[in-house]
Amino acid sequence: MEPQSSFKRELLSALPSLRAFAISLTGRHDRADDLVQDTIMKAWAKQDHFEMGTNMKAWLFTILRNELYSQMRKSGREVQDSDGIFTESMATHPSQYGALDLQDFRKALDQLPPDQREAIILVGASGFSYEEAAEICGCAVGTIKSRVNRARQRLQELLGISGEADFGPDATSAPLTSKAFAF
Repeated sequence: MEPQSSFKRELLSALPSLRAFAISLTGRHDRADDLVQDTIMKAWAKQDHFEMGTNMKAWLFTILRNELYSQMRKSGREVQDSDGIFTESMATHPSQYGALDLQDFRKALDQLPPDQREAIILVGASGFSYEEAAEICGCAVGTIKSRVNRARQRLQELLGISGEADFGPDATSAPLTSKAFAF
């Protein structure tokens, strides 16, 4: 049996216990699911550090706990502004175009076939090399390259992107932003 296959099987078998542990720590199912996902991503990326035959569950629980503590430290440095009081006091308000573009992108991404979506997320968003993505997906490097290429083309079609002019500020807001920074 391949070591990666054995690693994957042990990882998957630990998921229910890992999720239960995360729920007990966070008290919220949605936050626990995010924490488990972060843990699995870190474990997968660092699987070469795991020694087969040792306690996978303990290793995963340690990663999860450390990830939770890191998130808690980070949140201590962040400003909570759920009611918008801090945001209202800012001199300039952020543009909404980026949020709308992201929303359109998410909808388009959801329309991709699962294999293409997985490939483009691994390579484009997660920063994995084609070789690493191929290893994660258990396929040839050429297959990943093909999936990423087809995904990019399909995203361009779905988003109506035909060239570089389709990126950045639109025709209405571009003159406003260029005047604001002209000296």
